[in-house]
Amino acid sequence: MGIRLEALEFDANDPERLAAFWAAILGREPSSTTRLPGLVDTDFEVRFVPERQPKPAGRHRMHFDLTSASDEEQAATVRRALELGASHLDVGQRGDEGHVVLADPEGNEFCVIESSSRFLANTARIGGIAGEGMPEVGYFWSEVLGWPLVWDQDEETAIQSPRGGVKITWGGPPIPAKLHRNRLRWVLRATAPAGEEIHRLQEMGATIVRAEGQGVELADPEGNEFTIADVEAPQ
Repeated sequence: MGIRLEALEFDANDPERLAAFWAAILGREPSSTTRLPGLVDTDFEVRFVPERQPKPAGRHRMHFDLTSASDEEQAATVRRALELGASHLDVGQRGDEGHVVLADPEGNEFCVIESSSRFLANTARIGGIAGEGMPEVGYFWSEVLGWPLVWDQDEETAIQSPRGGVKITWGGPPIPAKLHRNRLRWVLRATAPAGEEIHRLQEMGATIVRAEGQGVELADPEGNEFTIADVEAPQ
């Protein structure tokens, strides 16, 4: 494999404010006003990039699941997030799930997970990146990153680095229609010849969306955009 996960890119109307919010929630010191560095247990940077358009109606295809070491820590995270501008969000939950659903100051969904969650035990502060997708997209990303499947049941899939840390998950059907460019996108780095890696991704079902600026933007088999950083599109 010649690709590694480098960052999660986050569209933001106010990148500095959103970076400050997430720095406070995650306990990270920004490496710049709009970048939160990766930690040993997460391995990827979180980058906030300017976007003039507000968040479209409807849920993102990806969101953070934050872990809690205790019930008290879960309550403290929720309280701190609300103080910093988050709000409670109704996505149809029954109210007895144990986790708390919130939206950050720009309406991006995230969950604060209860301490009893066995699935996210021994992961990271960002225990999961929860996504919409069929099993095939989980298999695609497992092969792209070389991360093994740690869950593959009932049309739900999850992958995790062999070193541990965050789990990336896909919840299976039903899959909401994709109407807009994703505001959360993976940034990858080719560690083998980039042209060969892009051809490999295309053979796996990815498509090139555009090539400009700092890299080549592609889409996975379900249309989710991602970038191969600092390369040119193959001829």
